[in-house]
Amino acid sequence: MKTTFIKPKEVKRNWWLVDVKDKTLGKVAVEIARLLMGKHKVDYTPYADSGDYVVVINADKVKLSSDKMLTKKYYYPSLYPGGLREYTFNELIKKHPDWPIKEAVKGMLPKNRLKYRMLRRLKVYAGEEHPHKSQNPIPYELKEER
Repeated sequence: MKTTFIKPKEVKRNWWLVDVKDKTLGKVAVEIARLLMGKHKVDYTPYADSGDYVVVINADKVKLSSDKMLTKKYYYPSLYPGGLREYTFNELIKKHPDWPIKEAVKGMLPKNRLKYRMLRRLKVYAGEEHPHKSQNPIPYELKEER
């Protein structure tokens, strides 16, 4: 058997539509990271950026397990002395609904040069509406939660 490695010019990218309404943040982030890396494809190559585009809708309706809605903290440094900002998940989801999903997916991508190229293909929107209807994104069924 001969192993084939895909070249960057041979990559065919699909558009996926992921609805995260009432889904757990971590489990959703795992699936999104797999789509962005291209691990679901037969011709996956670790050093090549062969992933797809992912459009996430209903980001403001994502949930967390147990009492993490109130206790999970996100930190944002202002780069001034004593300027560390601290937000709970509930505060952050009201202010920037896309940020928790982007941060969770960012942590699950490989720590190399391809990470930020993959993140550019992640589009996160708070409501049902998104401007990518002309790309005809394929609805992606997330795995059932236990």
